[in-house]
Amino acid sequence: MDWGEPILRWFHFLAGIMWIGLLYYFNFVNADAVKEANAAGEGAPIGKYIMPRALFYFRWAALVTWIMGMGLLSTFQAAPNGANAVLASFTLQGAYAPIGIGAWLGTIMFINVWTFIWMNQKKILGIVPATDEEKVKARRVAFLASRVNTLLSIPMLWFMATGFHHAGTLYTH
Repeated sequence: MDWGEPILRWFHFLAGIMWIGLLYYFNFVNADAVKEANAAGEGAPIGKYIMPRALFYFRWAALVTWIMGMGLLSTFQAAPNGANAVLASFTLQGAYAPIGIGAWLGTIMFINVWTFIWMNQKKILGIVPATDEEKVKARRVAFLASRVNTLLSIPMLWFMATGFHHAGTLYTH
């Protein structure tokens, strides 16, 4: 038995659960809790101890999920026209279209994490110097990118699950 595909799949799912779980935590729990804690003058420990650690796991889980996903795509059989399976997925060819849509959405989300969310969170948390005006702008950009990722996660999860389920003949065994 070839263990490559099951190992890639396991780490893809495990990291994906961590990534999307933290995404939902940030959007459905943390955002309002931080507002309340700041209003009560108790928000500093969240920014000092919780957010840096949670963002560490968030961004690295995004990277591992994406890398393992690309690895999984590479385990697909070549497309009928001889095209590489990864290329066929990203160009949405035939049976590769559902998994390709999920991969595109995941790629956009991954880029959002490492560019818009993380780069702005570093300013918000004081990891990099920023003026108060820059921090206000950074909060808005990080917030919007995070909400976009939350919205994209719903179809991404659906297409990824649909693509894996219906693309059984695409895997090499």
